[in-house]
Amino acid sequence: MSLTRSAEATASRTADSRWLEVLARAGFIGYGIVHLLFAWLALQIAFGTSSDDGDQSGALRTLSAQPLGKFLVIATAIGLLAMAIWQALEAAVGHRAERGKERVTERFASAGRTIVYLYFAWTAFKVFKDASSNSADQQEALTGKLMTSSGGRWLVGLAGLVLAAIGVGLVIYGAVKRFEKHLKTGEMSPKTRTLARRLGMAGYIAKGVAYGIAGLLVIVAAVNYDPEKARGLDAALHTLREQSYGVFLLTLVALGIAAFGVFCFLQSRYRKV
Repeated sequence: MSLTRSAEATASRTADSRWLEVLARAGFIGYGIVHLLFAWLALQIAFGTSSDDGDQSGALRTLSAQPLGKFLVIATAIGLLAMAIWQALEAAVGHRAERGKERVTERFASAGRTIVYLYFAWTAFKVFKDASSNSADQQEALTGKLMTSSGGRWLVGLAGLVLAAIGVGLVIYGAVKRFEKHLKTGEMSPKTRTLARRLGMAGYIAKGVAYGIAGLLVIVAAVNYDPEKARGLDAALHTLREQSYGVFLLTLVALGIAAFGVFCFLQSRYRKV
């Protein structure tokens, strides 16, 4: 057996681990809780009562402040880490039901999800260690530092383009209901399948809008040499709030993000893992 085949066999055995599946499904529950808290912060921003940043770190800090909050945050971090391992294995040896370009596309998507889940797990771990950890401030500081380096503004602008592209991709992903192919729809009742479809569409489109605005703001920050614009989702939500009908629009986004949180709970049961 070649080294490559041996590595694939080892990865496949790991991917079939029952414990990894259980932890990954638990991770979806933690992911859902984070998004529900994120939606709550977005609503607070909409009505001018927010006391924390409107992003995942703000949601995790809110969770950390609750009874047993530290335990819930570290449990969420472990679940998200399991999800990252699962998606890394999918990127390496998974999506065998697909063929050709479709399989390549799905494996690249899994690689992207691996990065996302690792980032959220790391954010949760930082909040567990230091409840004052603020990702929006860190993004602003990093952007300012990059802009002072040679070619830094180009890198910041490129990062903004990537983030905006992710936002567009999420909107399309939700609009065409592509997420359904990853669900065990055959095990759902008709009502559950309809609910999952509606929650998934609303959730992915709302997240796509938020990420798209965040990406555009990062591009503006690079063009105008203004690091304060590059505060990620927090800046995106505040910018949306400042527009005409901003309260209404931001409320819709918050409800969509909450829908994604509930959709995560359904994924913990029906996602193909």
